[in-house]
Amino acid sequence: MNILILGAHNRESSTARCTSFLIDGKLAVDAGGMSDGLTIPEQLSLKGILLSHIHYDHTRDIPNISMTYSSEISLFHHKAQLNVYTSESVRDAILKYYLNGVIYANFTERPPDSPAVKITTIQPGKREDIAGYSVLPLTVDHRGVPTTAFEITDAAGTAIFFTADTGPGLAGIWRQIGTPKLIISELTLDDSRNDIAPRQGHLTPSLLKQELISFREIKGYIPRVVLVHMNPELEKDIRAETAQVEKELNASIEAGYEGMKIEI
Repeated sequence: MNILILGAHNRESSTARCTSFLIDGKLAVDAGGMSDGLTIPEQLSLKGILLSHIHYDHTRDIPNISMTYSSEISLFHHKAQLNVYTSESVRDAILKYYLNGVIYANFTERPPDSPAVKITTIQPGKREDIAGYSVLPLTVDHRGVPTTAFEITDAAGTAIFFTADTGPGLAGIWRQIGTPKLIISELTLDDSRNDIAPRQGHLTPSLLKQELISFREIKGYIPRVVLVHMNPELEKDIRAETAQVEKELNASIEAGYEGMKIEI
C-alpha cells in the first residue's frame, strides 16, 4: 500500500494544505488539499473519495473535482464518474451548501444523461468494498459534528486506520478494528492547550500518548503513526512534544507533511 499525504494541516498557506491523503493513486481520504496536489489526469484516476465529516478543511475540494469530472465542462474526454462515500449527514450538507445550483452546479444531476458525481452513503460499523479496499467506517467523537473514522484494508490484508478529527477516548474504536500497520492520526494542538483540545474534539501530543498506551494495552503493540491536521502556527511545538512522546513510548511517530510518501 502506497500513501501520499496531500495535506497535513488544518489550514492552508503557501506551505500547508488542508487534510487529505491518497492510497495507491486511486482512493482518496478527505478532500481538504486534493486539487493543489493532483494533476487533472490524476484526479480523473480516482476510484473513490472517503469523507470523514463536513468541515470545510476536509471537503473544500469536492466542488472543484466535481467540475473536473463533468463532461459538460472538462476538456478531457472521459466517462468516469466521481464516487464519493460518506455519511448521510455529510451527503446532505454537500448538496445543500456546495452542489446546490448556486455555489456550484449539482453535479449529482448534471449532465442529466451522465451525472459527474455519485454520492453513496455508508453506515458506521458496516464494512464496505470500496475501490477494491475493505473499508470499515466507525463513529468518533468530534464534539457534536458527525464524524467517521476509517479502517482501510487492501486485497493483501494490509490495513491502515485514519482517526479523522477526534478527541480523546478511542479505546472503544481500538477494540473494533484489526491490527493496522499504520495509524494516520489527527493532532491539532500542542500540550499548552490540553484544556481546550477535548472540548474542541481534538488531540495534543500528551492526549495522543494516552490513546496509544490504550492501543498497546488492547492490541499488544503500537503501529507506525503519522500525524495530520496540525495547526501550522503550533507545528514547531507539536513536533518537539511528539518527539518526546515517541521516545517515551519507544514508537514511530512522525509529523506528516505535504508530499510525504509512505509505503507499507
